[in-house]
Amino acid sequence: MSTALVTHRACLDHDTGPGHPERPERLRAVWRALDEVHFPELLRAEAPLATQSQLEAVHDAGYIQAIMAKVVGKGERLALDPDTWMSAGTLEAALRAAGGAVHAIDLVLSGKADNAFVAVRPPGHHAEPGQAMGFCLFNSVAIAARYARDHWGVARVAVADFDVHHGNGTQAAFWDDPAMFFASSHQSPLYPGSGTPAERGGSGNIVNAPLPPGAGSDEFRVAWREDLLPAIAEFAPDLVLISAGFDAHHADPLAQMRLNADDYTWITEELCTLAAVSARGRVVSLLEGGYDLEALATCSAAHVAALARATMPA
Repeated sequence: MSTALVTHRACLDHDTGPGHPERPERLRAVWRALDEVHFPELLRAEAPLATQSQLEAVHDAGYIQAIMAKVVGKGERLALDPDTWMSAGTLEAALRAAGGAVHAIDLVLSGKADNAFVAVRPPGHHAEPGQAMGFCLFNSVAIAARYARDHWGVARVAVADFDVHHGNGTQAAFWDDPAMFFASSHQSPLYPGSGTPAERGGSGNIVNAPLPPGAGSDEFRVAWREDLLPAIAEFAPDLVLISAGFDAHHADPLAQMRLNADDYTWITEELCTLAAVSARGRVVSLLEGGYDLEALATCSAAHVAALARATMPA
């Protein structure tokens, strides 16, 4: 079998305005890095629209209705907060982002692919059940996790989040759900200000490893090797999801960590090895942050190459 790449051109139509770091060029950079010349083996699939019921597994019905009711004319933009904007194409892009995550779950759990990378925008891990924030409208990784449980009967789902910003929305969605596990490394202090080690969830199902500005490969790998990976392994997930943000790279303009592409290869390999033990190798990864285009392209390619190697016979 193979690694699936799930994406959609409609995700380019989410217009955040001049100078905004979460811009359509991010997705184009990822596509160039993962084109058929460099990755001919990928199973390529289009992201469908998420359904109301899939969104409601994570988000409040009133919040979803409020987002759906926003009317933004062509060429116009609407601010949901100082960082999070809607344009005429945003709703479809956000629904495709969540729907792409759901479709990747279907591909992997049906056995059509071994693992998957969902290259979409807007990102999702800051979106809380009742609030858009941090460039995010719908929390695609949490929606995928709940879909895996509700539709496929997956008992235990772990989300590993190595974005430089803490995934507060995923943590909030999972807080009182012992079937869901959330593990995060992130820079602190940094937006959104959450993610302390004391934040453990209702049943110890949250593990955070904040890292200081300037932290590099050594600190990142120690945090995962000694704290986060063992915690996920102890949880013994039946499915591993990844919030794959590449903004802890040393070139990224929004943070001050010092990772490189080799670090993303390493953590992807470690997560695939862990998934092979308890989850039959089933991994679905979703693009989150990453705002230097060259670094984003290089790191996405390193990440997907590691996912693809994990599908090959030993």
